[in-house]
Amino acid sequence: MNKIFLTFIIIVLFSCENSNKLLTHTGFEFGTYYKIKRENIDIEYNKVQSGIDSLFAVINASMSTYIPNSIISKINTGHEDVILDDHFLNVFNKSSEVYLITEGYFDPTVGSLVNAYGFGPYGEINQISPFQIDSIKENIGWEKLNLNDERRISKLNPNIFIDFNSIAKGYMIDLIDKYLSQLGSENHLIDIGGEVKATGINPESKKKWKIAIDYPEINFKRKIINVVNIENKAIATSGNYRKYKIDSLTGQMYVHLINPIKGLPSRSKILSVSVISRDCMTADAFATALMVMPIELGKKIVNDNDFIEAYWVISNGDEINEVFSKKWNSN
Repeated sequence: MNKIFLTFIIIVLFSCENSNKLLTHTGFEFGTYYKIKRENIDIEYNKVQSGIDSLFAVINASMSTYIPNSIISKINTGHEDVILDDHFLNVFNKSSEVYLITEGYFDPTVGSLVNAYGFGPYGEINQISPFQIDSIKENIGWEKLNLNDERRISKLNPNIFIDFNSIAKGYMIDLIDKYLSQLGSENHLIDIGGEVKATGINPESKKKWKIAIDYPEINFKRKIINVVNIENKAIATSGNYRKYKIDSLTGQMYVHLINPIKGLPSRSKILSVSVISRDCMTADAFATALMVMPIELGKKIVNDNDFIEAYWVISNGDEINEVFSKKWNSN
Protein backbone atom coordinates (compact mmCIF):
# COMPACT_ATOMS: atom_id res chain seq x y z
CA MET A 1 0.00 0.00 0.00
CA ASN A 2 2.80 2.40 0.92
CA LYS A 3 4.70 1.55 -2.28
CA ILE A 4 1.60 2.26 -4.37
CA PHE A 5 1.07 5.57 -2.57
CA LEU A 6 4.73 6.51 -3.01
CA THR A 7 4.59 5.65 -6.71
CA PHE A 8 1.49 7.82 -7.05
CA ILE A 9 3.31 10.77 -5.43
CA ILE A 10 6.29 10.33 -7.77
CA ILE A 11 4.00 10.28 -10.82
CA VAL A 12 2.18 13.40 -9.65
CA LEU A 13 5.43 15.26 -8.96
CA PHE A 14 6.83 14.23 -12.34
CA SER A 15 3.66 15.39 -14.08
CA CYS A 16 3.83 18.76 -12.33
CA GLU A 17 7.46 19.24 -13.29
CA ASN A 18 6.71 18.24 -16.88
CA SER A 19 3.76 20.63 -17.11
CA ASN A 20 5.96 23.48 -15.86
CA LYS A 21 8.62 22.84 -18.48
CA LEU A 22 8.70 25.44 -21.25
CA LEU A 23 8.59 24.33 -24.86
CA THR A 24 10.51 26.43 -27.36
CA HIS A 25 10.00 27.24 -31.03
CA THR A 26 12.83 28.99 -32.87
CA GLY A 27 13.52 30.07 -36.43
CA PHE A 28 14.49 32.87 -38.78
CA GLU A 29 11.86 35.14 -40.34
CA PHE A 30 11.48 38.81 -41.27
CA GLY A 31 15.26 39.02 -41.60
CA THR A 32 15.78 38.18 -37.94
CA TYR A 33 15.37 35.45 -35.33
CA TYR A 34 12.24 34.44 -33.54
CA LYS A 35 11.97 32.57 -30.26
CA ILE A 36 8.75 31.44 -28.64
CA LYS A 37 8.54 29.94 -25.16
CA ARG A 38 5.25 28.41 -24.11
CA GLU A 39 3.69 26.09 -21.60
CA ASN A 40 2.96 22.51 -22.55
CA ILE A 41 -0.54 22.12 -23.94
CA ASP A 42 -2.32 19.00 -25.12
CA ILE A 43 -1.44 19.55 -28.77
CA GLU A 44 1.38 17.97 -30.76
CA TYR A 45 4.47 20.19 -30.96
CA ASN A 46 4.79 19.89 -34.75
CA LYS A 47 1.17 20.92 -35.21
CA VAL A 48 1.75 24.09 -33.20
CA GLN A 49 4.91 24.80 -35.21
CA SER A 50 3.03 24.29 -38.46
CA GLY A 51 0.49 26.89 -37.41
CA ILE A 52 3.27 29.35 -36.59
CA ASP A 53 4.90 28.74 -39.98
CA SER A 54 1.57 29.34 -41.72
CA LEU A 55 1.12 32.69 -39.98
CA PHE A 56 4.55 33.87 -41.08
CA ALA A 57 3.75 32.82 -44.65
CA VAL A 58 0.47 34.73 -44.65
CA ILE A 59 2.03 37.94 -43.32
CA ASN A 60 4.96 37.74 -45.72
CA ALA A 61 2.50 37.35 -48.60
CA SER A 62 0.71 40.44 -47.37
CA MET A 63 3.43 42.85 -46.21
CA SER A 64 6.92 41.77 -47.26
CA THR A 65 8.62 44.27 -49.56
CA TYR A 66 11.12 41.50 -50.39
CA ILE A 67 8.48 39.32 -52.08
CA PRO A 68 7.56 40.66 -55.56
CA ASN A 69 4.03 39.26 -55.53
CA SER A 70 3.08 40.33 -52.02
CA ILE A 71 0.17 42.71 -51.60
CA ILE A 72 2.43 45.55 -50.50
CA SER A 73 4.85 45.01 -53.40
CA LYS A 74 2.02 45.14 -55.91
CA ILE A 75 0.78 48.40 -54.41
CA ASN A 76 4.30 49.83 -54.41
CA THR A 77 4.74 49.01 -58.10
CA GLY A 78 1.55 50.77 -59.10
CA HIS A 79 -1.26 48.20 -58.96
CA GLU A 80 -4.39 49.96 -57.74
CA ASP A 81 -6.70 46.98 -58.26
CA VAL A 82 -5.20 45.00 -55.35
CA ILE A 83 -7.74 44.04 -52.70
CA LEU A 84 -6.27 44.25 -49.22
CA ASP A 85 -6.49 41.33 -46.82
CA ASP A 86 -7.55 41.75 -43.19
CA HIS A 87 -3.96 41.80 -41.96
CA PHE A 88 -2.94 44.62 -44.26
CA LEU A 89 -6.05 46.56 -43.23
CA ASN A 90 -5.29 46.10 -39.54
CA VAL A 91 -1.75 47.40 -39.96
CA PHE A 92 -2.88 50.22 -42.26
CA ASN A 93 -5.46 51.42 -39.74
CA LYS A 94 -3.01 51.27 -36.83
CA SER A 95 -0.47 53.17 -38.92
CA SER A 96 -3.03 55.90 -39.55
CA GLU A 97 -3.70 56.16 -35.82
CA VAL A 98 -0.03 56.36 -34.83
CA TYR A 99 0.75 58.77 -37.70
CA LEU A 100 -1.75 61.25 -36.29
CA ILE A 101 -0.72 60.86 -32.64
CA THR A 102 3.00 61.22 -33.45
CA GLU A 103 2.43 64.26 -35.69
CA GLY A 104 3.85 62.47 -38.72
CA TYR A 105 7.01 61.05 -37.12
CA PHE A 106 5.64 57.56 -37.71
CA ASP A 107 5.11 57.29 -41.46
CA PRO A 108 5.43 54.00 -43.39
CA THR A 109 5.65 55.93 -46.67
CA VAL A 110 9.23 56.75 -45.66
CA GLY A 111 10.06 53.59 -47.65
CA SER A 112 11.45 55.61 -50.58
CA LEU A 113 14.15 57.03 -48.33
CA VAL A 114 14.73 53.69 -46.63
CA ASN A 115 15.47 52.27 -50.09
CA ALA A 116 17.62 55.24 -51.10
CA TYR A 117 19.85 54.80 -48.05
CA GLY A 118 20.25 51.09 -48.76
CA PHE A 119 18.07 49.59 -46.00
CA GLY A 120 15.27 48.31 -48.24
CA PRO A 121 15.10 45.42 -50.72
CA TYR A 122 17.08 47.20 -53.45
CA GLY A 123 20.69 46.95 -52.46
CA GLU A 124 23.60 49.17 -51.59
CA ILE A 125 23.97 52.66 -50.17
CA ASN A 126 23.79 55.53 -52.63
CA GLN A 127 25.28 58.98 -52.14
CA ILE A 128 22.30 61.29 -51.66
CA SER A 129 22.51 65.02 -52.16
CA PRO A 130 20.24 67.53 -50.39
CA PHE A 131 18.51 68.09 -53.74
CA GLN A 132 17.82 64.36 -54.08
CA ILE A 133 16.47 64.22 -50.53
CA ASP A 134 14.04 67.05 -51.30
CA SER A 135 12.98 65.23 -54.45
CA ILE A 136 12.42 61.91 -52.66
CA LYS A 137 10.45 63.65 -49.91
CA GLU A 138 7.79 64.38 -52.53
CA ASN A 139 7.05 60.63 -52.34
CA ILE A 140 6.53 60.70 -48.58
CA GLY A 141 3.32 61.45 -46.70
CA TRP A 142 0.78 59.06 -45.21
CA GLU A 143 -1.96 61.57 -46.07
CA LYS A 144 -1.18 60.92 -49.76
CA LEU A 145 -2.74 57.45 -49.50
CA ASN A 146 -6.46 56.85 -49.92
CA LEU A 147 -8.23 53.70 -48.73
CA ASN A 148 -11.64 53.22 -50.34
CA ASP A 149 -14.65 51.16 -49.30
CA GLU A 150 -13.61 48.37 -51.67
CA ARG A 151 -10.42 47.69 -49.68
CA ARG A 152 -8.19 49.23 -52.33
CA ILE A 153 -5.46 51.86 -51.93
CA SER A 154 -4.83 54.70 -54.34
CA LYS A 155 -1.74 56.93 -54.18
CA LEU A 156 -1.73 60.65 -54.90
CA ASN A 157 1.90 60.20 -55.91
CA PRO A 158 2.61 57.03 -57.93
CA ASN A 159 6.16 56.78 -56.53
CA ILE A 160 5.05 56.35 -52.92
CA PHE A 161 6.65 53.25 -51.39
CA ILE A 162 4.98 51.76 -48.31
CA ASP A 163 7.22 49.99 -45.82
CA PHE A 164 5.64 48.29 -42.79
CA ASN A 165 8.91 46.98 -41.33
CA SER A 166 8.53 49.29 -38.33
CA ILE A 167 5.19 47.75 -37.33
CA ALA A 168 4.86 44.32 -39.00
CA LYS A 169 6.97 42.45 -36.43
CA GLY A 170 4.76 43.73 -33.65
CA TYR A 171 1.64 42.71 -35.54
CA MET A 172 3.09 39.26 -36.20
CA ILE A 173 3.76 38.81 -32.48
CA ASP A 174 0.16 39.73 -31.68
CA LEU A 175 -1.06 37.16 -34.20
CA ILE A 176 1.06 34.37 -32.72
CA ASP A 177 -0.06 35.38 -29.23
CA LYS A 178 -3.70 35.12 -30.31
CA TYR A 179 -3.04 31.78 -32.04
CA LEU A 180 -1.38 30.23 -28.97
CA SER A 181 -4.15 31.53 -26.71
CA GLN A 182 -6.78 29.98 -28.96
CA LEU A 183 -4.94 26.65 -28.69
CA GLY A 184 -5.24 26.83 -24.92
CA SER A 185 -1.91 28.33 -23.86
CA GLU A 186 -2.28 30.80 -21.01
CA ASN A 187 1.42 31.39 -20.45
CA HIS A 188 3.87 32.15 -23.26
CA LEU A 189 6.54 34.58 -24.43
CA ILE A 190 7.01 35.59 -28.07
CA ASP A 191 10.20 37.32 -29.21
CA ILE A 192 10.83 38.40 -32.80
CA GLY A 193 14.07 40.30 -33.20
CA GLY A 194 13.83 41.85 -29.75
CA GLU A 195 10.15 42.81 -29.87
CA VAL A 196 8.35 40.83 -27.17
CA LYS A 197 4.85 39.93 -26.01
CA ALA A 198 4.45 38.26 -22.62
CA THR A 199 1.18 36.50 -21.81
CA GLY A 200 0.46 35.13 -18.36
CA ILE A 201 3.46 34.22 -16.24
CA ASN A 202 6.62 32.19 -16.60
CA PRO A 203 5.47 28.62 -15.71
CA GLU A 204 8.94 27.74 -14.43
CA SER A 205 9.43 30.67 -12.04
CA LYS A 206 5.71 31.26 -11.34
CA LYS A 207 6.45 34.97 -11.71
CA LYS A 208 6.04 37.66 -14.34
CA TRP A 209 8.24 37.35 -17.40
CA LYS A 210 11.58 39.15 -17.07
CA ILE A 211 12.65 41.10 -20.15
CA ALA A 212 16.16 42.49 -20.44
CA ILE A 213 16.89 45.76 -22.22
CA ASP A 214 20.34 45.95 -23.80
CA TYR A 215 22.92 48.63 -23.11
CA PRO A 216 22.84 50.56 -26.40
CA GLU A 217 26.34 50.88 -27.80
CA ILE A 218 27.78 49.89 -31.17
CA ASN A 219 30.25 46.98 -31.10
CA PHE A 220 29.77 46.61 -27.36
CA LYS A 221 29.69 43.17 -25.83
CA ARG A 222 26.11 42.56 -24.74
CA LYS A 223 25.32 44.20 -21.45
CA ILE A 224 21.98 44.72 -19.72
CA ILE A 225 20.98 48.27 -18.77
CA ASN A 226 17.49 47.55 -17.42
CA VAL A 227 15.07 44.72 -16.72
CA VAL A 228 11.28 44.91 -16.78
CA ASN A 229 8.77 42.43 -15.42
CA ILE A 230 5.64 42.23 -17.55
CA GLU A 231 2.46 40.19 -17.72
CA ASN A 232 -0.08 40.39 -20.54
CA LYS A 233 1.85 43.22 -22.14
CA ALA A 234 4.27 43.81 -24.99
CA ILE A 235 7.57 45.66 -25.15
CA ALA A 236 9.39 46.92 -28.24
CA THR A 237 12.82 48.51 -28.28
CA SER A 238 14.17 50.62 -31.13
CA GLY A 239 17.74 51.84 -31.49
CA ASN A 240 20.44 52.75 -33.98
CA TYR A 241 23.25 50.90 -32.26
CA ARG A 242 23.02 47.58 -34.10
CA LYS A 243 21.40 48.09 -37.49
CA TYR A 244 23.48 50.41 -39.64
CA LYS A 245 25.59 50.46 -42.80
CA ILE A 246 29.01 51.87 -43.58
CA ASP A 247 29.66 53.49 -46.95
CA SER A 248 32.75 51.66 -48.25
CA LEU A 249 33.92 54.78 -50.13
CA THR A 250 33.46 57.49 -47.50
CA GLY A 251 33.37 55.49 -44.27
CA GLN A 252 30.19 57.34 -43.27
CA MET A 253 27.75 55.44 -41.09
CA TYR A 254 24.07 55.40 -42.04
CA VAL A 255 21.57 54.33 -39.38
CA HIS A 256 18.41 52.52 -40.43
CA LEU A 257 15.84 54.79 -38.78
CA ILE A 258 14.84 57.63 -41.11
CA ASN A 259 13.26 60.85 -39.89
CA PRO A 260 10.29 61.28 -42.27
CA ILE A 261 10.03 65.00 -41.49
CA LYS A 262 13.65 65.86 -42.34
CA GLY A 263 14.28 63.00 -44.75
CA LEU A 264 17.52 62.09 -43.01
CA PRO A 265 18.82 59.11 -41.02
CA SER A 266 18.11 59.68 -37.35
CA ARG A 267 20.86 61.59 -35.58
CA SER A 268 20.22 62.54 -31.97
CA LYS A 269 21.28 61.89 -28.41
CA ILE A 270 18.61 59.19 -28.16
CA LEU A 271 20.36 55.82 -28.26
CA SER A 272 17.30 53.64 -27.75
CA VAL A 273 13.65 53.79 -26.79
CA SER A 274 11.60 50.99 -25.24
CA VAL A 275 7.81 51.12 -25.31
CA ILE A 276 5.35 49.01 -23.32
CA SER A 277 1.76 48.59 -24.45
CA ARG A 278 -1.02 46.00 -24.35
CA ASP A 279 -0.30 44.92 -27.94
CA CYS A 280 3.04 44.68 -29.68
CA MET A 281 1.92 46.37 -32.91
CA THR A 282 1.33 49.58 -30.96
CA ALA A 283 4.59 49.27 -29.01
CA ASP A 284 6.56 48.58 -32.19
CA ALA A 285 5.21 51.62 -34.06
CA PHE A 286 5.67 54.06 -31.18
CA ALA A 287 9.20 52.85 -30.45
CA THR A 288 10.16 53.76 -34.01
CA ALA A 289 8.51 57.19 -33.88
CA LEU A 290 9.98 58.09 -30.49
CA MET A 291 13.49 57.36 -31.76
CA VAL A 292 13.32 60.01 -34.48
CA MET A 293 11.31 62.78 -32.81
CA PRO A 294 12.58 65.37 -30.29
CA ILE A 295 12.59 63.82 -26.84
CA GLU A 296 10.47 66.57 -25.25
CA LEU A 297 7.75 66.01 -27.84
CA GLY A 298 8.05 62.26 -27.32
CA LYS A 299 7.68 62.56 -23.55
CA LYS A 300 4.60 64.73 -23.96
CA ILE A 301 2.95 62.31 -26.39
CA VAL A 302 3.62 59.31 -24.16
CA ASN A 303 2.47 61.04 -20.99
CA ASP A 304 -0.71 62.21 -22.73
CA ASN A 305 -1.67 58.68 -23.80
CA ASP A 306 -2.47 56.07 -21.15
CA PHE A 307 -1.97 53.06 -23.43
CA ILE A 308 1.81 53.44 -23.78
CA GLU A 309 4.79 53.72 -21.45
CA ALA A 310 8.30 54.60 -22.58
CA TYR A 311 11.92 54.48 -21.46
CA TRP A 312 14.69 56.41 -23.22
CA VAL A 313 18.44 55.84 -23.06
CA ILE A 314 20.19 59.14 -23.80
CA SER A 315 23.80 59.95 -24.58
CA ASN A 316 25.02 62.94 -22.58
CA GLY A 317 28.65 63.35 -23.46
CA ASP A 318 30.54 60.54 -21.78
CA GLU A 319 27.52 59.61 -19.69
CA ILE A 320 24.41 57.56 -20.34
CA ASN A 321 21.16 58.88 -18.89
CA GLU A 322 17.89 57.05 -18.46
CA VAL A 323 14.59 58.90 -18.92
CA PHE A 324 11.24 57.41 -17.92
CA SER A 325 7.69 58.34 -18.78
CA LYS A 326 5.35 58.95 -15.85
CA LYS A 327 3.78 55.48 -16.07
CA TRP A 328 6.93 53.43 -16.63
CA ASN A 329 7.31 50.64 -14.13
CA SER A 330 10.50 48.56 -14.19
CA ASN A 331 9.77 46.55 -11.03
